[in-house]
Amino acid sequence: MNRRQLFWGACAGMFVFGIVLAILGALFGLPEMRARLDVNLAQQGDIFLTLFFGVFLSTIVVGPMIDSFGNKLVLTVSAALVTIALAILAYAHSFVGALLAAAMLGFGGGGLNTSANALVADLYPESRGPMLNLLGIFFGFGALFIPFLMASITGRLSIPQLLLIAAALAAICAIAYLAIPFPRPREAIGFSLLASIKAARVPGVLLIGLLLFFQSGNESSIGGWTSTYLVSLGVRPQLATWILAFYWAALMAGRFISAKLLGYMTKTRLVLMSGIGATIGCAVLVSSQSIYVIAIGAVIIGLSFAAVYPTTLAIAADRYERLAGTIFGLLFAMGLIGGMCFPWIVGQISRMHSVRAGMIVPLVGAVAISLLAAIQSRSRA
Repeated sequence: MNRRQLFWGACAGMFVFGIVLAILGALFGLPEMRARLDVNLAQQGDIFLTLFFGVFLSTIVVGPMIDSFGNKLVLTVSAALVTIALAILAYAHSFVGALLAAAMLGFGGGGLNTSANALVADLYPESRGPMLNLLGIFFGFGALFIPFLMASITGRLSIPQLLLIAAALAAICAIAYLAIPFPRPREAIGFSLLASIKAARVPGVLLIGLLLFFQSGNESSIGGWTSTYLVSLGVRPQLATWILAFYWAALMAGRFISAKLLGYMTKTRLVLMSGIGATIGCAVLVSSQSIYVIAIGAVIIGLSFAAVYPTTLAIAADRYERLAGTIFGLLFAMGLIGGMCFPWIVGQISRMHSVRAGMIVPLVGAVAISLLAAIQSRSRA
């Protein structure tokens, strides 16, 4: 098979997944988005919860599907679901409509994420760490795309128009996947919804999954609530969107840097250093009163978050190569439990206290990642 063509196909899927995870956080930074859907801060958290619950369900299902039926089916169907969900969200004017779109959006996005990572891990067994980090750069491109577009053309395009542009990109991916030849599945094990759950019995998987639980929760909290947090401090929505764009740009740049760093240090060491950096960045974000210092904190967080997810997945792929799709399904499912819970918790704390108080949640998560990475590094020493 043409590895380069398949790699670019996986990159396109991760680009769309970046849009999926970033678009709601960027749109809710605009006051008119909540007014359009008639939702409060707690309900905004419910929408994020629904998005990540959709991703969670998807990862349980698609991991065994990848091993049994291959990546072509999963990528094509997932991109089509994202297309439909974004079109529904473009015309939604109620909380219920937004929940429906978020659930479908998450389910499709989760399939793209799991399948793209499993495909690249399978294509490049000799260099999984660098290649998965390079793949992650395109997640950053996708996540950066919507905030950057919004910040650049505020007032020129409506919210529905922005959503329909994103839907068109997902539709192009779905069509492309139909045309690209894919390799056959490696393991004809038969499809089972419980296969990913049973993979939890494999030694060491739960520790990796717990680390991804906190990392996914942190990424969803920062991506979903940073612009809302900044607006609550009195920052203009357009400037808040730019700062969110800086975060995603730093995440993207950090993935490129991480791919280079893996030539000089072990994967476990890189994850540990990233956890410590994320702790520093989150502390700056929560404690500072200066918008400029908060922006620096957002950049530090993006750079630090960059390596954690793809490098941890590379560690898992190295250890559990035979059933990469199934193992990845379990790990993404565990990660997305954090992705569901953290933004919802931020929303509840924000409603009861303040958005600044809610943003302490990712700080706690960063500390936990540092501790788990230290345990993992010591266990593999």
